[in-house]
Amino acid sequence: MASATPVAGPGVSPSGSHRPASVPFASQLAPLLASITSLPGVGPGIAGLIARATGGTKVIDLLFHLPDSTIDRRYRPTLLAAEPGRIATLAVTIQRIERPGRPRQPWRVHAGDGTGTVELVFFSPYQARQLAVGQHVAISGILEAYGNRLSMSHPEHVVPLGTSAVLTDAAIPGIDPVWPLTAGLSNRMLGRAMRAALGRLPELPEWLDPELVRRQAWPSFGGALRLVHTPDGDMAREAAARDRLGCDELLADQLAIGQARLVARNRAGRALAGDDRLRREALARFGYTPTNAQRRALAEIDGDLSQPTRMLRLLQGDVGSGKTLVALLAMLRAVEAGAQACLMVPTEILARQHHITLSRLSPVPVALLTGSLKIGAKRSVRRLLETGEVPLVVGTHALFQEGVVFHDLALAVIDEQHRFGVEQRLMLGDKGAATDVLVMTATPIPRTVLLTQYGEMQVSRLDEKPAGRLPIRTTLHSLSAQAGMLAAIARAIEAGAQVFWVCPLVQESELVDLAAAQARHAALDERFPGLVGLAHGQQDADLRQASLDAFAAGRTRILVATTVIEVGVDIPTATVMVIEHAERFGLAQLHQLRGRVGRGHEVSYCLLLHDEALGATARRRLALLRDTEDGFVIADEDYRIRGGGDLMGRRQSGLPGFRLARGTDFDRLVRRAWQDAERLLQRDPQLTSPRGQAVRPLLALFGRTDAVRTLSSG
Repeated sequence: MASATPVAGPGVSPSGSHRPASVPFASQLAPLLASITSLPGVGPGIAGLIARATGGTKVIDLLFHLPDSTIDRRYRPTLLAAEPGRIATLAVTIQRIERPGRPRQPWRVHAGDGTGTVELVFFSPYQARQLAVGQHVAISGILEAYGNRLSMSHPEHVVPLGTSAVLTDAAIPGIDPVWPLTAGLSNRMLGRAMRAALGRLPELPEWLDPELVRRQAWPSFGGALRLVHTPDGDMAREAAARDRLGCDELLADQLAIGQARLVARNRAGRALAGDDRLRREALARFGYTPTNAQRRALAEIDGDLSQPTRMLRLLQGDVGSGKTLVALLAMLRAVEAGAQACLMVPTEILARQHHITLSRLSPVPVALLTGSLKIGAKRSVRRLLETGEVPLVVGTHALFQEGVVFHDLALAVIDEQHRFGVEQRLMLGDKGAATDVLVMTATPIPRTVLLTQYGEMQVSRLDEKPAGRLPIRTTLHSLSAQAGMLAAIARAIEAGAQVFWVCPLVQESELVDLAAAQARHAALDERFPGLVGLAHGQQDADLRQASLDAFAAGRTRILVATTVIEVGVDIPTATVMVIEHAERFGLAQLHQLRGRVGRGHEVSYCLLLHDEALGATARRRLALLRDTEDGFVIADEDYRIRGGGDLMGRRQSGLPGFRLARGTDFDRLVRRAWQDAERLLQRDPQLTSPRGQAVRPLLALFGRTDAVRTLSSG
């Protein structure tokens, strides 16, 4: 790639004059927050391709699209000394151009440097047609030898050198960055746009702790972007630049979370006091003594409910740790105070399961509101909620639709709502005048993820299971052993066992995964006629519930399912869980699926079927699941092995939502950013100090300005 105009340094315009220091940051950031189409040579077509690759339409989105590798083009020999098989960068003169004699044949261009010759082969005629005999050009690509003849097929760079065949980094850089691309977008096209974007970097205030920058020998924000996008081969400097940018992104994230936490803690609420009469009756119906962890979590929740500010708390517990009981007792505290409470869940299956459980334990009526209810039933539930005749309700997102009005909603419990971000969680309580919010998750969350995704919330942790729970025996099996395993399952079914069979995760598509489930259902139904049910997310809700009911009642002995049964399915008589191609699932998801068995008084089994050619990392992950049932141990180790991942879903590496912090020492940087944000917000919650003003451009660049506005109006 030919070099553009030299990039201006911090605070210096391309002409060399210094920019005034008093320009407000909004005007300074305007070129970075402008559309990609504002860059020279980037029309709507190329802009669309860049947006697809970068995930955004602004210049800053392009700058935040970091290279994922580099190509070393520093080997610059003469043709006489050149070694075939290496990437070589050469200065040559065009000697002869051979047009193809027939279609589909390549153009052949002969060039030399005075010490030897090389044949350039072009299968696309575009570059060849730009060349002329006698022209000096710089070329770079892989040299190949055919006998005594050197050849370079379709050089990656062909750059005119003018009147002198002098090779410099300005013609072809020694280190070539390689960015993630999309179909139709070349590295050269993106590189031209990137150089133009780098030329727009303004002088910005230093928003990081100056002592940290000095101690780590980090470049400025703009300097770090230039180092990463125009690398010079100094790996240590590039690593420092990437760490710096990762810390920038994480600081913006932690400041936004910290501000949201301040808003949450300062939002006006009301104190909820109860006399425990409803709780005592619910515990009597439950019939067991709560664990120490349940009592501790409930005391923390009660402490929040008794305050005149709104609660925003996360209750995280392992599979089977008793979150539902804690949630019900918290909801009954609201009812004892004369108000209402709701429990919102992500799926109909989970809503129905919770409704059954809560109706059995609750001394007051519990309504159910889901999207599949018939119109008349929905109207009836809405009327009862509006009049206050029903104090408790379980439902899906239908609970927060515009037409649902509560008489007096005091507590909203949100189960498994990992998809909600900070702003959404702050808004979930808006169905009531001063609604407290309790978010629950059955996936134990590593501390780093708590900081980045739930940092605005107080956290309660259930780290023990109720007495009497038997361990689940987990074993690993190659898919080739499936015939023997089916014979063992046949014997277990004859002895009265019931089996979940979870189909392989094909890809992130319910329809594609469904095809695998249907094929497995057909095969098992042939082996066990009339005893096999099927449950998946594409079924009509009533048909899916009928399949679950038939399995729960024992009319079917095997339930073939997709991951639709991951949470909320509680069938104590099921004692065997088979998971096909277990290596395709995340560990947290496998742990959740395993938790569907082991809920009764019989010993339960989890059989993990895996591919023959299992890699070392995949084997290590599955072995971890085999060796422990402690979800917190599994979550921490899985985070360490995979670098975070989408802990509730299918993505296998990287924390969701971050661009610059990927590939860095994430755990170390996020703790550093958290500590820095905490200190700054304690001293300057409104960000009005000099450093507070300095971080405002940071928040704007990373799309966190909503947090500032929320804080100002909160």
